[in-house]
Amino acid sequence: MGNPRYANGSLRRKYRARFKAMEAECGICKGRFGPIHYDEPSDSSHPLSFVIDEIRPVSKWKAFGYASPRAAAEDWTNLQPAHYFCNAQKGNKINFFEANTGTKITKAPTVKDGEW
Repeated sequence: MGNPRYANGSLRRKYRARFKAMEAECGICKGRFGPIHYDEPSDSSHPLSFVIDEIRPVSKWKAFGYASPRAAAEDWTNLQPAHYFCNAQKGNKINFFEANTGTKITKAPTVKDGEW
């Protein structure tokens, strides 16, 4: 079965373009680490770069009543823009930085290139 996030690549690209046009803050940290760098490559070398986060993890699609992993990955209401760093910290958890979960950030993102 491949990655359900990219089963419909055309739709995923539209979602990425829509989030980029909105220039919204990170849905996970709520802007705590600053704005998302939408034009940077999305990788660990660019911790503040843009990725799409699934609010309700695709890996737990059955628990949220989706018909398939692909349905969870394609549901616009289940998606939010995020920093690469925040999304990596969150993993497949829900409400990762919410105050009532007790979760604490163990490290801040390290930015090395000085042009941010």
